[in-house]
Amino acid sequence: MRLFPKSLQDKLALRKVNNSLRSLKSSSELIDFASNDYLGFAHSEIIFDATHQFLIDSNIKINGATGSRLISGNYKLYSLTEDYIAKFHLSESALIFNSGYDANVGFFSCVPQRNDIILFDELCHASIRDGIQLSNARSFKFMHNDFEDLEQKILKFQTAGSNIFVAIESVYSMDGDTPNLEELIFVCEKHNCLLIVDEAHALGVFGDSGEGLIQSLGFQDKVFARIMTFGKGLGCHGAAILGSQDLKDYLVNFARSFIYTTGLSPHSVATVLIAYQQLVNEKSTIEKLRENIVHFNQEKNLLGLKPMFVRSKSAIQCAIIPGNEKVKKVASQLQSEGFDVKAILSPTVPEGQERLRICLHSYNSKDQISSVLRCVMSLL
Repeated sequence: MRLFPKSLQDKLALRKVNNSLRSLKSSSELIDFASNDYLGFAHSEIIFDATHQFLIDSNIKINGATGSRLISGNYKLYSLTEDYIAKFHLSESALIFNSGYDANVGFFSCVPQRNDIILFDELCHASIRDGIQLSNARSFKFMHNDFEDLEQKILKFQTAGSNIFVAIESVYSMDGDTPNLEELIFVCEKHNCLLIVDEAHALGVFGDSGEGLIQSLGFQDKVFARIMTFGKGLGCHGAAILGSQDLKDYLVNFARSFIYTTGLSPHSVATVLIAYQQLVNEKSTIEKLRENIVHFNQEKNLLGLKPMFVRSKSAIQCAIIPGNEKVKKVASQLQSEGFDVKAILSPTVPEGQERLRICLHSYNSKDQISSVLRCVMSLL
């Protein structure tokens, strides 16, 4: 076996020196404040059993898709599920991708053209950034949730014959905060920009049936594309891009992460369909999650912890504790007390912005939420 290249060894060594080396750990039996399973759907026996029964009743006994959707993998269940998703989200069409990463890379690498401009929030997810890097369009970031800065950049780069795409998230994964969507849409409409919203951490959390933040505010017709990811609130796998039928047709023809990959298995697609149907039946679970978010914020304020937390009304709550070593130590102490809370280190977040990331769920009790916050207070 050839020696591992020294340049790669050096990069690993630097991560160790910076106390930022990542490693894989087994899931724990601690109280869950780490996962993105906001509604508990990943562990739902109702969804598991209903998916199994649906496949049996439909006589679908296939383990894999057998090929890409353009070759042999586009079975009828795909169309059934995409039609349901489009109707649920009040969208003209939906196109399923194998993951949220695939959806963002596929969209941003092929939709903006060489003469176009992409303006993206500086805190956009890595999958959006990676897709942008593969695009032929020019791209520029704007300051987080700063739409004055966005408008200045629109005016600076706007040229005849080109499109400006504006990329944001409705809930930012490392902060948990949300943009002022009404203000953003006003700016985009004023300058004829095309708005793309990643709703990965809003699906299942916002709206009466967990339909996401954009739709809960009635803005679905003002957005060029929405990316809905299933691995968080739906507790399964995959993603869909919502938009016009023309957009779907274009992605089927030009999105490489869609074209050149084996489709999801029938079991995966069936789980997505059943999970979406379950959202309609789980309004009390969605409401319980909202109550827990309110309780967390109330307790945080009562304990005097508000200044260290990023303002958030989502299921993601982040306490800034600068320094990889310090935040890892606090997280380890919380875990020793029985709470599964993870430290988010630089370079995942900027140096000096290291943090505890606390994810709330419908199945967390109010006592658990109060206890983890009291523990944070005692450690700091």
